Amino acid sequence: MYRILKLYAKPYDKRFPVVCLDEKSKQILADSRKPIPMKPGSPEKYDYEYVRRGTCNIFAAVEPKAGKHHVQVTDHRKREDFAKFMRWLILTRYKSAKKVNVVLDNLNTHFEKSFEETFSPAIVEKIMNKTTFVYTPKHASWLNMAEIEINMMSRECLSRNIGSKKEIVSETSAWCNQNNLDKRKIHWSFTKYKADKKLSKHYVS
Repeated sequence: MYRILKLYAKPYDKRFPVVCLDEKSKQILADSRKPIPMKPGSPEKYDYEYVRRGTCNIFAAVEPKAGKHHVQVTDHRKREDFAKFMRWLILTRYKSAKKVNVVLDNLNTHFEKSFEETFSPAIVEKIMNKTTFVYTPKHASWLNMAEIEINMMSRECLSRNIGSKKEIVSETSAWCNQNNLDKRKIHWSFTKYKADKKLSKHYVS
């Protein structure tokens, strides 16, 4: 926990960005009946029944102090999917950075093995040389600001039935692009001092 809080407290440095990453599963649900659009004096009306059309996965990464947002929709969240998202993120979106500090949880796909199973040794080395993984402690994924990012995306963009992966891609891309235009940042206020004050009674000496 201290390692993450210390990282969050550092001044912004574009050479060593702090990027928080997480993923979310999204059900693809189509309306069983066409909704009736709203009109003056009458809200939109829609049926509570829906048609299941599978699921997809949404990778979300945010650089809180720079207001940079990155989203990618995939069919699955297997090791290969994580590896390809990370390659795009590190070698394309952050190609000018010296080292990217990536905050993430301990999901079994979030390790170097995913790259080794997907890419050549040269690509694996290139990614790992530019990346430092900073893992949240078990049962403390709330320390990852990507959870804030995903909660906001869920509330503002995905909190309704969406009937196709194509539409989910379109909606999340539009949401992400607008956040980047606005340079929407996350202001983290939970410090080491606050952690000690609130949690020290649970620490093991």
